[in-house]
Amino acid sequence: MTNADVIVVGAGVQGASLAFHLAERGASVLVLERESVAAGATGRSSGFVRMHYDLEAEARLAWASFPTFWDWAARVGAGDPGFVRTGFLQLVPPGFEGHLRANVAMQQRLGVATLLLDGDDVRRLVPDLAADDVVLAAYEPLSGYADPAATAAGFLAAARKRGARYVGGCRVERVTTAGERVTGVATNQGSFAAPVVVDAAGAWAGRLAASVGVEVPIEAWRHDTFVLGRPAGLRSPLPVVLDHALGIYFRPEGGHQLLVGLEDENRLGGDPDRPLEATPSRTIDVAVERLTRRLPAAEAATLERTFVGQDGITPDQRAIIGPAGPEGFWLCCGFSGTGFKTAPAIGAALAAWICGDDAGRRELEPFRLERFRTGELLVGPYPYPSLWR
Repeated sequence: MTNADVIVVGAGVQGASLAFHLAERGASVLVLERESVAAGATGRSSGFVRMHYDLEAEARLAWASFPTFWDWAARVGAGDPGFVRTGFLQLVPPGFEGHLRANVAMQQRLGVATLLLDGDDVRRLVPDLAADDVVLAAYEPLSGYADPAATAAGFLAAARKRGARYVGGCRVERVTTAGERVTGVATNQGSFAAPVVVDAAGAWAGRLAASVGVEVPIEAWRHDTFVLGRPAGLRSPLPVVLDHALGIYFRPEGGHQLLVGLEDENRLGGDPDRPLEATPSRTIDVAVERLTRRLPAAEAATLERTFVGQDGITPDQRAIIGPAGPEGFWLCCGFSGTGFKTAPAIGAALAAWICGDDAGRRELEPFRLERFRTGELLVGPYPYPSLWR
């Protein structure tokens, strides 16, 4: 039986970030992963690095995470997250301009580098966009995208340099307990002992939590992403664009491709172990139609590949973080497809909380599991239409 201070179940970007920050604090950390690093939601993430949220707690975490992407070598020191600064543009449906103003004001109070643009500003910034319907948009000039798999691998490599251990191909079957305390985990590779176990298992997190009698409102969520060849007709560099008005997002993928995703047309529920199915042809048609409405030059793009990702989604589409159930059991899951950009700050705050630092608790307490029991779901005061539905 291998011993550790903390076992982290899952080597996605959240688990890897947590392992790094725990190891920095001197904890003995063991990371167990059912497949390989970033094999789940992280490896198929779109990799946005942006701060625009309608919930202050999330905007705060994204802004606190940003310096890690910007100054990775000094802050992490292993690997390279592949951060590319493109700028980020947030578009909203007609009638939500007041919500956009309020959310940008909130973000500016936090110190986020963001500003409001009118329709003319958007057309000057990105001449290739069809923006006649845009009254108001938000723009973050410092934001962009990064490589999610490389980010997770870098965090884990830095954690291992600080003494953390990693076991791949290790399927955790259940959390073990003695009385009301966690003692470790049982896996397909034997038993591992630790007084603290963190469930960062993505779409499988609910199943693992159930092994200690903790009911977590998470279901599997599957999302299709498309990579297109960049059409020659695009005249200007593109920012990352999150278009709530058309229910689509897109960004550059290197210098010769575009990455595109829909905010709907997703599949909820089912066994997370079932094979990842091919992207439905209807979903491809919807994505192409919406993209070309916003980016007419994309009519000449070529579809190079599609891929399907999977995460765990919660009723309010916000993460579940904190202690639950027997002493020593912690949750870090339910990120609902939006957890990449906040991973550096969440890893730091959760490591602090686990190690008894009250500042970490204060940062993450809004995300505790109890909100679902009390009906206090996390909803910003100025929300946009629901994502992922």
